Formats: sequence, structure tokens, C-alpha cells
Amino acid sequence: METPQIEPNKPVAKPQKGQLRNTLATIGILLLAPILAILLTVFVFQSYQVDGPSMQNTLHNNDRLIVWKLPRTWARITGHQYVPKRGDIVIVNQPDLTACGQSEGKQIVKRVIGLPGDHVVYKNGKYTVYNAAHPNGFDPDTALPYGSENTALLGDPRGLHVDVTLSKTQLFISGDHRADSCDSRYFGPIETDQIIGKLVARIFPVQNAKIF
Repeated sequence: METPQIEPNKPVAKPQKGQLRNTLATIGILLLAPILAILLTVFVFQSYQVDGPSMQNTLHNNDRLIVWKLPRTWARITGHQYVPKRGDIVIVNQPDLTACGQSEGKQIVKRVIGLPGDHVVYKNGKYTVYNAAHPNGFDPDTALPYGSENTALLGDPRGLHVDVTLSKTQLFISGDHRADSCDSRYFGPIETDQIIGKLVARIFPVQNAKIF
């Protein structure tokens, strides 16, 4: 009778160091990718969708926008104030919209009309801004390039009259569609730290894509 032969255990093949390194790198990328995406969205840039007609004809309902946040982020890191340029379109966190008949605040898209220290007057559907450089006042809708491109800078049929001097930390913002916009004419000036970012591009609809 033959004695059964027992094969010695075969050694288990160990993964090569290169394969292990590649596997760990792949796992690291999968873990870091969503974290990086969140950090970019919070601090660098973010996509927004327009809701409503207040910025017509510059922007329209459902337009998809890219908003640049990095200057605001850097200002907060360095402890400085972020002040956009006059005429810039910005996204603003406005917590109180009761003056416009809305129960809750939200993020809104508007154009910067008045800068810190400006004296802003809105009367007969027209803005006049007074400051040290323009003691006699000027109309930003005609002085800045956006005015010649926008056909919706309408006079306000409600006869609003606003006269306000901005502090060193305040901005005056307005929608381009003056007859249908909830803005600083109603809820007053905003603080510069309410700015979320500046509009840099419209990416949808594709046929209307534009760099701002």
C-alpha cells in the first residue's frame, strides 16, 4: 500500500512594491478628490444658477455662472477688506429680504453701484454717485461699459427715491432690471463681508457663453 504524498505548502506570492505603491496612490486620490472639490468650491470658485429676472438683460433666468471666490478668500486670510470694482457683478449673502416681501434671506446676484464712502442717490429711475473724484456726481449706468450693452436699465415705475452715504465697509448693489429687482434700494447698503464672489463667466446656455 502506497503512502500518500503530501505536497509542501506553496509560498504565497507577495505583491511587488510597485503594485502596492500604485494601489495606495489610487486609494489616496479617491479619498482626496472629494475633499479637494469641496475646498475649491468653498474657497476658489463655484457654479451658480440665476433665479429670476432681476439682472436682465445681462443675465437671464437659469443662466449657469462661474463665480470667482479667491480674492475674497485671500482678503479674509490676510484680515483685509474685499472691495470689488464698481460695475462688477457679485454674489451676495443677504440674510434679510423682508423689505422685499420675502420671509427668508438668500444668496442674490447684483451689480456694484456704490463703493465705500460714496454718496448714492436714486431718483426718477436714475443713479447719481458722488465722491471725492466726482463732487458733482456721475451716472454709473452711462459712465461704465456695462450701460451701453444693457437694454434693461429701466426707470422705476414705483417712484423710489433713495439718498444714502456709505460707510467705509459698505457697498450699494442693484439689479440691472431696475423695475424688477430687490436690491439696496429696498434693504439698504450691504457690508463688504457679505460678498461671496465675483462673476467671471457664463457657461450656459452654451450659445450665450461669456467672460465678464
